[in-house]
Amino acid sequence: MKSTVQVVVKRIIEINEWLCDFWSNAHGWAPSKAAALMSKSRLDRQVSLSKCLNIWISNKTLKHEEGALILAWANLGSLIEGTLKLYLAAYYEDYRREDIFNDKKGKVVDPDGLTLERLRVFFNKVELWSDDWDSYVIDVQQYRNAIHAFKDRGIGTFSDFDTYVKKYIEMIDEFNLGLPYPDDIDVPEI
Repeated sequence: MKSTVQVVVKRIIEINEWLCDFWSNAHGWAPSKAAALMSKSRLDRQVSLSKCLNIWISNKTLKHEEGALILAWANLGSLIEGTLKLYLAAYYEDYRREDIFNDKKGKVVDPDGLTLERLRVFFNKVELWSDDWDSYVIDVQQYRNAIHAFKDRGIGTFSDFDTYVKKYIEMIDEFNLGLPYPDDIDVPEI
């Protein structure tokens, strides 16, 4: 049986709350640089953005507004970006060794400073995901770029958005289960 988008959003919220609680307190068992990066990251905003998905799936009035759809894509794109940044932060030392993105001084740019496009390039370059995930992120990225409203861009439909939200929970599950957890932790799954 397929889950409704409302059920999926509820689960997205629950998992992002768990991730926030767990990864915000990684000192003592995670490598110190990774724990420091995650403790200053705003994982609480991942939770807040997850809750905001309800705005786009339940408000019937907004379903007729293109601006609302563009904001919905921006919401989802931000969640995807945060999920990918959390993954790279958890593997911070591995990320740094790849030495792909450097600032003007030659220092490696931390994952929290990467745009969605740079995250996408990184995940492709080091082969951390499939072509399906790359296509998924490209689609969301293009739709959310309609936030630059003066230029004509495709924005899909609210039905498309619901489908992509349902796919996002699969992304959380795949990347969450790929994170390095202590042996005694019961990790939530979808």
